[in-house]
Amino acid sequence: MKTFKEKKKTKRIKQKSDFWIAMVFSSIWIIGFIVFSVYPIIQSFIYSFNQVNVTPTGIVQEYLGLENVRAVLFDDVDFKAAISSYLVQMIVFIPVIIVVSLIIALLLNAITKGKGFFRMIFFLPIVITSGPVIHQFISQGIASFPGASEAINTAQLSNFLPMFIIDIIRTFLDSFIMILWFTGIEILIFMVGLQKLDKSMYEAAKIDGANAWESFWKITLPALNPIIVINVIFAVIMQSMFSLNPIISKIRKDMYAVEYGFGYAAAEAWIYFLVLVLVLGIYVLIFIRKPKRKVRIK
Repeated sequence: MKTFKEKKKTKRIKQKSDFWIAMVFSSIWIIGFIVFSVYPIIQSFIYSFNQVNVTPTGIVQEYLGLENVRAVLFDDVDFKAAISSYLVQMIVFIPVIIVVSLIIALLLNAITKGKGFFRMIFFLPIVITSGPVIHQFISQGIASFPGASEAINTAQLSNFLPMFIIDIIRTFLDSFIMILWFTGIEILIFMVGLQKLDKSMYEAAKIDGANAWESFWKITLPALNPIIVINVIFAVIMQSMFSLNPIISKIRKDMYAVEYGFGYAAAEAWIYFLVLVLVLGIYVLIFIRKPKRKVRIK
């Protein structure tokens, strides 16, 4: 039989072997990321400090320092409006996506037959979702509640509610159906998390007299907290990268505009990146569950 040192050495060799096998398989992605992503990111950061002109002889850069950043933050009214619209969308979209996807995942997890069929139904919209498809839905009024604008008069609500709250309510009514299209992946992730939960915990809670509602709040929700954080990160990034995002549309427009150009658009993109990181950090801090401190008994 092998000694403890021999077993430890064999385990260490196997871990190194697994590490290098993983590196070989992921090396193609790493090289592609460095070549096709890292270099453009660095180049866009350099462009943000310059006036970039595309000439027949090549790209000409004129150093401006922080002028592009100052112009975006203080002079560009459209960029401020796009940022405001983006923040309202994040306030409305992310909680609705997480709550709806969790509810649907709980319902699908309770189904014993045809679970794969229902998974396909809820995931199918993600496959066919694209900018042009969503744009057609929005233009035809499919993305909003039918008759919601007539039932709820937001103009009257503005008499006693702040305008920011009115914008949130209006965005919710105008985009609720469209938001449901972005829940497919989150539903699948929640279902995987639900299937990994230990059923013996529910049996023990039932024996102790806990009902289904108490089991959900005391067992299911705390156990799914890491999954919730993952879904929040995924939802924020997906919504921020969507082609119909107002800021992305503006950056693309300014990139080829004569009065702005690549340098100005790069400054907008980096400011948008910082806003995205801030939004993502706030949501993670809200949803992450801090471990309880153990109380020492003297």
